[in-house]
Parts: sequence; structure tokens; C-alpha cells
Amino acid sequence: MKNNTKPRFSILWCLAVFFALIWLIIAGGPFYYLIIISLKGQADFLNGNLFGLPEALHLQNFTDLLNGDFRNYFFNSVIVLVISLGLLLIVSSFAAYPLARMKFRLRKPVFSLVVAAMSIPIHITLIPLFSMMIGIRLYDTLFALVGPYVAFNLPMSVFILTAFMRGISSEMEEAAEIDGYGKLGIFFKIIFPLSKPGLATLAIYNGVVIWNEFSFAMILTQSPAVRTLPLGVYAFRTEHTINIPITMAFLLLASLPMILFYIFGQDKLIKGMMAGAVKG
Repeated sequence: MKNNTKPRFSILWCLAVFFALIWLIIAGGPFYYLIIISLKGQADFLNGNLFGLPEALHLQNFTDLLNGDFRNYFFNSVIVLVISLGLLLIVSSFAAYPLARMKFRLRKPVFSLVVAAMSIPIHITLIPLFSMMIGIRLYDTLFALVGPYVAFNLPMSVFILTAFMRGISSEMEEAAEIDGYGKLGIFFKIIFPLSKPGLATLAIYNGVVIWNEFSFAMILTQSPAVRTLPLGVYAFRTEHTINIPITMAFLLLASLPMILFYIFGQDKLIKGMMAGAVKG
């Protein structure tokens, strides 16, 4: 009998490569356009081919940005991201551990509330949050953004980490109990280290969400000194509507950190997703 596995595999492989190339063009086309326009001068942009390579590299766009307000917007976004992401991962880890590994009477109702909180539209809370931040005198500060970023990303993070921690083998936990470890010792020595792939996945996902968030930053801040990159992009686009190349340069610099963050963390993201799929 003839074996038809190899031809069929070749056809499927060719189809996979073909669709992967199509998706690369669709996803990479806008980014290619962003790069080449940001490297053009205003005259080159208006007179030349929109999709063609620049006649000369116009790096003055990036120099003007780095000498302007871009650095302030960038550092504000970094500060908010680091504080929010750190608190989010710590709180979600402590919340997911008892829901995943402990048995108590209110475990299912509490987990149901966590799942229900995922369905709350964040925009209906903008006005109450605005009033609350004014009341506690945090309005127009970077700390006004940390609380909402942690709170509204917490349900999804707890949900994912709970499912991940449930898949961890209980044998090591039982061995640790025999050795005299308490619940906190088991968490820090066993559960937390084994949950690093899941935490890395959440860090990348929530990091991109927090970095690009616009609504809360728009409502809860006012001064340019405390505004983040998404608001900087909005303000810069308004001021430089005609100068498209420098606006594209701003967008490129604003998106570059998250692109690099994903490139260097994609192996951990894939491992976390695969581990969650296998354990779930």
C-alpha cells in the first residue's frame, strides 16, 4: 500500500506557510508604513511615493521628539506600568492561591463574584472614579491611574491564575506539609515559583493593556506633566496635524517598548499558554 501521509503533509504545510505570509503582510504592512513615513521629511512625504523608501533618512523627527515632551510622557507611562503591574501580579497571586488550593465554604461564591466582575464595563465607572479621586485628592496624579488599572485587570488575572494553580500537582504540596511548611511557606516555595509561566503571560497581556489605556488617563489627569503616552499621542497629533512624519515618529517610539517587551517575552508567553492549556 502507498503511503499518502507525506504529500498530504506537504500540502498542509504549504497552505500554512501561505496563510502565514498573508497574515504577515496584513499585520506588518501598517508597521512598515509607520517606519518609512517616520524616516521622511515633510517635503519628501508630500512629494514622493507614500509607500516608497525615503530618499534620505530624516532622523531630525526623532531628535525633536526626544528633546520635547515625549520623555515626560514616556517616563510617566513607565512609572504607572511598573507600579500597576507589580501590584496586579502580587494581589492576583495571593487571591488565586486560596481559590485554587484551599477548601473553604465561600470559595465558589467568591470565585463566582470574580468571574462576574469581568463583565462590568469599565466606562460606567468613569464618573464615580472621577468624583472619588477628587475626594481623596489623588486627581491629576499618576497614583490616580494605578488603582483603576489594578482593579479592572484583577478579575481576569485572578481567573487565569486560579485555573493555572489548580493544575499544579498536589504531591509537592503534600510533601511540603509533611516537612512542616505552612500555607505561606508552600505558596512562596512551591506554588509561586511554579506559577511563573502564568505570571509571565499575565505580565505581557496586562502590560500591553495598561501601556495603551486611554480613557482613565484622559478623565483622571489634566496637567501635561502627569499625562501618559496615549494622551501624549493625542495632544501631539492635534498640534502637528499637518506634519505627518513627526507624528508617525511619535507613534513608532510609543509602540516600540511594547513590541520589544513582547519579542523578549514571547517564549514565556507561549510556555504559559501551553502550560495552562495542558494543565487546564
